[in-house]
Amino acid sequence: MATMVMESIGRVFISLQQIRQVPRLLTEAAPSMPDTVADSEVPVYFRERYIFTGYRPLEQSWRYYFLSLFQRHNETVNVWTHLLAFLLLLGKLRQLADMVDFSNDPHSWPLLILMLSSLTYSAFSVAAHLLGGKSELFHYLFYFLDYVGVAQYQYGSAVVHFYYAVDETMYRNMQGIFMPAATFLSCLSCLGCCYGKYCNHTLPCWVRKVCQVVPSMLGYLWDSSPVAKRLLLWSSDDPAIAYHFGQVGFFLSCAFFFTFPLVERCLPGRCDFVGQSHQMFHVLLSCCTFCQIHASYLDYVHRRQLYSNLHEKGDAALFVGLYMLTLVGCALITAFMLRKVKLVLDFKIKSK
Repeated sequence: MATMVMESIGRVFISLQQIRQVPRLLTEAAPSMPDTVADSEVPVYFRERYIFTGYRPLEQSWRYYFLSLFQRHNETVNVWTHLLAFLLLLGKLRQLADMVDFSNDPHSWPLLILMLSSLTYSAFSVAAHLLGGKSELFHYLFYFLDYVGVAQYQYGSAVVHFYYAVDETMYRNMQGIFMPAATFLSCLSCLGCCYGKYCNHTLPCWVRKVCQVVPSMLGYLWDSSPVAKRLLLWSSDDPAIAYHFGQVGFFLSCAFFFTFPLVERCLPGRCDFVGQSHQMFHVLLSCCTFCQIHASYLDYVHRRQLYSNLHEKGDAALFVGLYMLTLVGCALITAFMLRKVKLVLDFKIKSK
């Protein structure tokens, strides 16, 4: 008996010794992580207004930028806010898949488009903030992808509003116009954001913001117009109305923080790691997305008789086709703008 006890104690002691070695093994396995640097040590196009420190050095290995997910720098919170949102969206999609027959019910396809577009924009945002610091070319590439994600999320918002939230009068007046216009405005938003980013060196900051904000705001006003009448004629009998109010409130708030870096302007140098307006923009946009998804699901459930009578049999398939067209259009815009970036970079290299 004593022998068995001693053997057990010996095994526990060996296990504790192995556990104590884990931090050392992890340190040896991971590459050394360069310290973050000040804004003066990175090119101008990487600098954010009123953010003075916490920048990652350029031209490191890809492994460094992936591992910087766990490093303290001025993009850490931006990465994690949308990474956590992406994981929660995956859980939401799984939950909806248990309640909605996405395979056999064409009326559910607009809701599926919204879910896929939400996952895409959050994933592209994570990639931009995590990997966009490697070089100037990859900076533009990943942020252009980020704008593609925003544009197709804009289309996803339009399709659920026009399919589930629209009333009969507006549907009759806008049938055949609304969704093609939503596709055009989504591509216009992508173009405006990409162009504003491309002109980062040559245009004043407010002009770049106009290029990015105005097309997106026009798209949002158009995409949300089917909900506007329901918000004006607020009814406690409408189970989705509170969530529609929520998504509008969160969107207007996040649009404000995206446009105006208010916090870091008031506290320059104190928001380098936490408290940036863009971080608040990420959180508020994620809240807007979840409110919108739940509102659309409630409309899908409770307004079925209305929208199934309004929409023709092939409408859902048509809107899926327009979604694919939006993706193709945004991809072409991105390829065109990236080509312009490469020409500028090649000219810089040759002129040295």
